[in-house]
Amino acid sequence: MKYSRLLSLLVFVGSLSAGTIPDWLSISGEVRARYETLDGQFRSGRTGGDQGLFLRSLLKLEAQKDGYALGGELQDSRSYLTDSGSAISSSYINPVDFLQAYARVPVDDIFTTGYEGEVTLGRQTISVGSKRQIERPSYANVIRSYTGARLKLKNVQGDEFHAIAVVPVERLSSDRDDVENNTPVMDEEQWHRLLWGLHYRKSDAFEDSISDTWAEVFVYGFHEWDAFGEETPNRDYITPGFRLYRKAELSQWNFDIEGALRFGSRRASNNSTDTQDLDVFASQILVRVGYTFDHEWEPNVALQYYWASGDDNPNDGDFDQYERLFGSRRTDLNNTSLYGPLTPANLSAAGARLEMKPTDRTSCRITYLAAFLASDTDTFVVGRQRDPNGSSGSFIGHAVDSRVTYDIMPGELILEIGASALLHGEFTRDNPQAPDADDTFFGYSQLTFKF
Repeated sequence: MKYSRLLSLLVFVGSLSAGTIPDWLSISGEVRARYETLDGQFRSGRTGGDQGLFLRSLLKLEAQKDGYALGGELQDSRSYLTDSGSAISSSYINPVDFLQAYARVPVDDIFTTGYEGEVTLGRQTISVGSKRQIERPSYANVIRSYTGARLKLKNVQGDEFHAIAVVPVERLSSDRDDVENNTPVMDEEQWHRLLWGLHYRKSDAFEDSISDTWAEVFVYGFHEWDAFGEETPNRDYITPGFRLYRKAELSQWNFDIEGALRFGSRRASNNSTDTQDLDVFASQILVRVGYTFDHEWEPNVALQYYWASGDDNPNDGDFDQYERLFGSRRTDLNNTSLYGPLTPANLSAAGARLEMKPTDRTSCRITYLAAFLASDTDTFVVGRQRDPNGSSGSFIGHAVDSRVTYDIMPGELILEIGASALLHGEFTRDNPQAPDADDTFFGYSQLTFKF
């Protein structure tokens, strides 16, 4: 199917009036175009700049009756204009595929506790809490989905309980020619990988001392094994954690504190001849504290620190790097896609951010981070650089990130522009695998039509 035909179909569906759709059927979706440009590489083995025109279209249909539902969502994600040797992959490109196909069943007053909610079965997208553990991304050109079961419960106080047991859906194709030519290849479930989680959110958990504060506790597990012709690192992880969160309000302090530990085992590689299990002990924590001033622009100024452990010694039988698996990174760290040097793995980054709402239709954010490797002998993950001797230092660089959003037609037509810069530090200039670039600059503009 040509993209222009799909685009025409989506616009046609979006133009349907509410009166032509039966009450039991809902139709929604979006058409989005984003142009990106990158100057100065931070990824090892790459030179020059990069660019891309990324197009993403979504179409969702859901039939509902008495709380029961059947739903499906199509995703079409493509790229054009990318340079030779671009970093694009199947995480950028996924033409015409089923993002979701699910059934939802209501659950009322479970165990007479006052909790009500739903069980969703099938292929689905999932976001919980801060989305740092699992998310449905909004910025990424390709949205990840999962297949399995999810229970979501909520009571009248706003407390929530989530339980999931799913397998990730692999985004295909992995063939470079297919990716560059936007060739449709149907995604497949990764039945040899299991992700499960229990996540509880308590609203106004400290009402007598700190009002309007959410408290969360969670545990996630991830298990994989060699099967279906694919070799894996045989990761076997348990990740418990917590979060304390108070949203921004005028003339009030706000904060977001989330931490997690990871235990388990894995192999050093996905080679089937590698049979040595490494002990895993890794950690991650974010601390952000801010204040919203009583001004018409509602400026919120915050200080933050992000830590994700690194692996100090690759030969000690342990693996201590905190890997990002299915959670977000753009909200806390930097714009992503062709950019995105910072990720919650082997990272120690401190800085500040400013968020404002100059008008009812406009919001903006600017963030500064001084980014270091948590371990100077471990990998700069996204940049694919490592100095196992630690002689190149640990300073990744000064990272500046900004974005502005304007609702041209509130809820329907949205313009967003952004810019980022990584001013390379000692490590990214001097390590043996460093690319030949002094600094990295990135910019994008995108237009989204929702219906």
